[in-house]
Amino acid sequence: MVIESLVNPAKAEGRPWEMFFLGFLYASVAVFLSLWVFKDYSSLVMVFLTVFASIPVVYNLMIIEEKKDISFFNEKILLKEHGKALAVLMFLFLGYVAAFSVWFVFLPESTVNGMFNVQLETIKSINAGVVGLSVGSDFVMQIFSNNIRVMIFCILFAFLFGAGAIFILTWNASVISAAIGSFIRNNLSTYTEAAGIGKITGYFHIGTLGLMRYMTHGIPEILAYFTAGLAGGIISIAVIRHDFGTNKFNKVLFDSLDLIVISILILFVAAIIEVFITPLIF
Repeated sequence: MVIESLVNPAKAEGRPWEMFFLGFLYASVAVFLSLWVFKDYSSLVMVFLTVFASIPVVYNLMIIEEKKDISFFNEKILLKEHGKALAVLMFLFLGYVAAFSVWFVFLPESTVNGMFNVQLETIKSINAGVVGLSVGSDFVMQIFSNNIRVMIFCILFAFLFGAGAIFILTWNASVISAAIGSFIRNNLSTYTEAAGIGKITGYFHIGTLGLMRYMTHGIPEILAYFTAGLAGGIISIAVIRHDFGTNKFNKVLFDSLDLIVISILILFVAAIIEVFITPLIF
């Protein structure tokens, strides 16, 4: 496949920011192919096409990280090495978000409503689920428990399908992008009139506000999901390459458990940020 040959996962760890542009390309191509070929089902097809383009990169990255588990014996060094892979995945994700958000804002409204209809319905259902809940420890625990459920899905998808967690993360990127795009569309005209600035400047300002509003707590959440997905993918590769009960397999399992624990801690911090910090800023 032409698109998957654009990047070498091993080299990408040295320059992870380049994955942002690759993620933007993947998502943009998926958007236009879905509108061209499967317009009535574009809200889901664009996610699947983005995932299909990303799987070779993500799966090869999982293989590299599993090999590191065998090669490195110091856990701190190993976690630092995994951090390089997580940076690659995060930039890839941010590329998805940027692309989906840009096309949400600049495509005609009728096209956007059809292309993101499932994502917009998901946002409505999420908002309906939090109506009436008071800010406090119960709210934090509800968000935390919901995020843990998503984390478990990431682990299972990665374990069963190798790079399967990328599907859940790509879907989340499309939902976040729909929320950001809606925020920009709904507030652009009001802001530009009130501030007396040009429309182009307004796009940048409102776009930055929208990104910060949803990514202040969203980035640690996504980082936690990728960490858990990386753990599941590493275990999946280890099951294929090593026998149960061997020292190599046990070492991989121990490292993966460390990643899962780190993921849980990050999710708890993200829930606190979402409940207590994000509302203060926005």
